[in-house]
Amino acid sequence: MADIPADFFETFDEASRKLADVRREVGQFVFGQEAITTHALTALLSGGHMLLIGVPGLAKTRLVSTLARVIGLECKRIQCTPDLMPSDIIGSEVLEEVDYGRRNFRFVHGPVFCQFLMVDEINRASPRTQSALLQAMQEQTVTVNGRDYTLPAPFHVLATQNPLEQEGTFPLPEAQLDRFLIQITVEQPSLDTERRIVLATAEPSDATPKPVLFAEDMLKMQRIVRKIPLAPDLVERILTFVRAGRPETTPLESVRRCVFWGPGPRASQALALTMRAHALLQGRHQVTIDDLRAMAGPVLKHRLALHYRAKTDGIDADAIIKDMLTTIA
Repeated sequence: MADIPADFFETFDEASRKLADVRREVGQFVFGQEAITTHALTALLSGGHMLLIGVPGLAKTRLVSTLARVIGLECKRIQCTPDLMPSDIIGSEVLEEVDYGRRNFRFVHGPVFCQFLMVDEINRASPRTQSALLQAMQEQTVTVNGRDYTLPAPFHVLATQNPLEQEGTFPLPEAQLDRFLIQITVEQPSLDTERRIVLATAEPSDATPKPVLFAEDMLKMQRIVRKIPLAPDLVERILTFVRAGRPETTPLESVRRCVFWGPGPRASQALALTMRAHALLQGRHQVTIDDLRAMAGPVLKHRLALHYRAKTDGIDADAIIKDMLTTIA
């Protein structure tokens, strides 16, 4: 605790109060998605990207646009289609004429130059176009004709994927999936939530989400997250948990039988970071084992490549992660 700055607790509590206001404002426009909102904020506070998977009509797009407005980030949207080109995302150079008949190239920025990029139905874009996002997501820069262009800060990608109608889609490769800090499956709403949705949309409303934060606030909160202490025993539990998902180091027979490719060191890093962010969202100064349990699924689900035997045994990633959690009980 000696390394914690003197004003840490004051700035922590202020950030926690503002985040409670953010969740409350989002909840007025997106019903029944409190858990998804928490995970989305966890990804943002960690400085990472998020992949949402769910059937159409579950308010994925509404959640993203509402969240972007409430936290005060510049938001742009890309609707992915098979004919979408990399230049449609990152931009391109155009030839223009200047004074006295001279010509030169000018770079026209694409939609990736924003603070909050929504990539709708990312698996409908071709692999070539999907790969155009790799450098942007990992390095916050894009390269065009040998010249680097820095993206705004903060920069976050929130992509959606439709698990239905897989004809004509292109599954994301492991390298790109690993760039997403967390993956969340959006479930169908409960009966009470669906009733609220129907009643709320029965009459038109001019209400719009109000900004609660600004980009500078988000950057400040991201710095706070990285200052939250992580106890040595929790670090060991993270390592035990992640290594339990690798066939070559696991003590679990289910993993050896069903997992073809396990999570790498980036998963351990992601857990350590998201656990801190989750603690901040809960208003706790200390990270606990409950934060690990809360973030285990979102961080690990897309980092497990299951063997064909998993399907024949009726085992999915959630079941594997549940077994992995027994190693740190």
